[in-house]
Amino acid sequence: MTTRRAILLTPLVTPLVTPALTKPALAQPPLAQPPLAQTRPLRLIIPVGVAGVTDVVGRILADAMGLLLGRPVVPDNLAGAGSTVGAAAFHRAAPDGNTLFIGTNNHPVMRAVYPNFPHDPIADFTPLALVGQQPFAVAVHPGVPATNVPELLAWLRREGDRANYGAANPGATNHMAGEMLKQLSGAAFTVVPYRTAANAVQDLLAGRMQVTIDSPTLLQPLAADGRVRLLAVSSPARSALLPGLPSLAEFLPGYNLTGWQILFARPGTPPEADAAARDAARLVLRDPTVRARLLAANVETWPDSSPAAAAAHLAAEVARWAPIVARMNIAG
Repeated sequence: MTTRRAILLTPLVTPLVTPALTKPALAQPPLAQPPLAQTRPLRLIIPVGVAGVTDVVGRILADAMGLLLGRPVVPDNLAGAGSTVGAAAFHRAAPDGNTLFIGTNNHPVMRAVYPNFPHDPIADFTPLALVGQQPFAVAVHPGVPATNVPELLAWLRREGDRANYGAANPGATNHMAGEMLKQLSGAAFTVVPYRTAANAVQDLLAGRMQVTIDSPTLLQPLAADGRVRLLAVSSPARSALLPGLPSLAEFLPGYNLTGWQILFARPGTPPEADAAARDAARLVLRDPTVRARLLAANVETWPDSSPAAAAAHLAAEVARWAPIVARMNIAG
């Protein structure tokens, strides 16, 4: 029997799989690991649903790091509540080097959106690598009478709360993208929450909601098939990843959202385990085949993926988003 989960994932994930990019061409031998760490697989908590960009990036990273570390790196999707479900599970695990966490744009706002969440996004997470980045894309159902951003903004303002914008739960990247669109455009559309981005996109395809801003990893294959229409990118400037699309900032000055991922360990993890994971991440992010797999998913690596660069980026994102969330009044 075909399940709803299978129906959801098949059209969204399949276009990302290419036979030429199934294994990273890593020549390095397995990295040294403490004896305890070699006794079981390494768990990578991915705090978003299957088929989203952070899930895709996490799985590419897990495949490649497993080859270098000499043991499986097993992705574990724990989605919900703006990544706090996965982050809480990460902190329930022992800091023994056997559990890692991949955070994304909702990581800096976890405490701002969910005030009762007990963990600090900076102090309680040790950055190992700045992994990937990509602009998001504005997508509409083909039935929306808009082929460019000015037409979309006019339609949103005209429709008001009858227009539905689909997003994952409060604090998710696509939710923040929609709230910023609402704030800067003055449109009063309805933000409809979903458990995952893939669930929201499924309803976009069905016409149950009309607009979203999400990862081109999800949306570009659907646009190529004519199932959605892409109108703009969310980054402050146009992107070579989505040529031909303007940036939202050209029409809404100040709009700026770029997706990203950081790999974290727990504070208190044995230094040798931290070093092994950090070195593996650094090597795989330099590997041409890994970079090609990421680029096939519309994700670019950073010029500097170091822990220091990751920490600086995270601190800047926390400082940037805290006042924005306060103005949005979107506590979960």
